[in-house]
Amino acid sequence: MRIVIMGCGRVGAQIAGLLEGEDHDITILDIDAYSFRRLPPDFNGTALLGNGIDEDVLKRAGIEEADVFVAMTQGDNRNVMAAQIAKHIFNVPRVISRIYDPLRQELYDTLGIEAFSPTTIFAELVRDKLKS
Repeated sequence: MRIVIMGCGRVGAQIAGLLEGEDHDITILDIDAYSFRRLPPDFNGTALLGNGIDEDVLKRAGIEEADVFVAMTQGDNRNVMAAQIAKHIFNVPRVISRIYDPLRQELYDTLGIEAFSPTTIFAELVRDKLKS
């Protein structure tokens, strides 16, 4: 599978390493070259410096052939913008985005973007721990 990941923070780098180990073709984008230090030392994918809301950068990342686009930056607004570009301009079949503000979940669903909120997930985990 061809996967483009925007955001090489802790989670984005971890996802890239896991998926690349499963023989997927991975390109990971970040606006800060220093972020790529988080990638595994044996990472064989492509690390590309650039902004994931820039269509030219996305084209260099191979978005036109991507099966999946994953938006993993720290910013909800950048994530939704890049996800919309991937979904509606480049017609990427599957678009997944992290959102910190759980109130935005419905908006993302309306836009056809699979979204998850670590805020909600963590709160549910803590609640479940308190029950046990």
